[in-house]
Amino acid sequence: MPLPTSKFFLYTRKMKKFPNVIPVFPLSGVIYFPNTNLPLNIFEQRYLNLVNDAYNKDKFMGMVQSKKENDSVYDIGCLGKISDYQKSSDGRVLINLTGVSRFKILKEISNNKLYREFEVDYKNFTNDLNDKVVEIDTTALMEKAKTFFKKNGLLLNWQEFEKLDYTQRINTLAMISPVTNEEKQKLLEAVTLESKMNTLKNIINFYLYETGVNNQTIQ
Repeated sequence: MPLPTSKFFLYTRKMKKFPNVIPVFPLSGVIYFPNTNLPLNIFEQRYLNLVNDAYNKDKFMGMVQSKKENDSVYDIGCLGKISDYQKSSDGRVLINLTGVSRFKILKEISNNKLYREFEVDYKNFTNDLNDKVVEIDTTALMEKAKTFFKKNGLLLNWQEFEKLDYTQRINTLAMISPVTNEEKQKLLEAVTLESKMNTLKNIINFYLYETGVNNQTIQ
């Protein structure tokens, strides 16, 4: 749903506070969304450098999925802010990254650092800054998700899970569902909450159908 003009300019002003060049941690199979938390255990030197530099600067860093070929990454990722930072005795750093806004990568910035930096743009994701609770019927999705998780041997406290608001339910399911990296990326790139829910429902439907077909007894 498009934002009213006044709200669009308000969110645009907020986005101007986000850095246009950010350090990025490429990680295959991991996505997260605004207002969700991602705990990370950092031990590789280049990413220790990234986290320490980000923490000492403005605490902003990006996460994006890496692709299988070469060193390429997907175009869409999520900006996060380091909300917790702890050093362990063995040199690792444990952080919690809180999602702020998704971004689109414009280009990679050449640097002399061990980690990568990218110029990014947030304008396609102004809805990420909308704090209003969106009401959306997740009943069908929840029922399918319960079956899908059970078939994959995954346990979730559904009673507690259903206490989350609609956005948190959909985002959390998108993050933890056992689907392919490409499917996770589709979920990350879905602009609206409704399109994300429908994408997730279609993905789960596909897996449930495939399981049903494969488990049929051929007469």
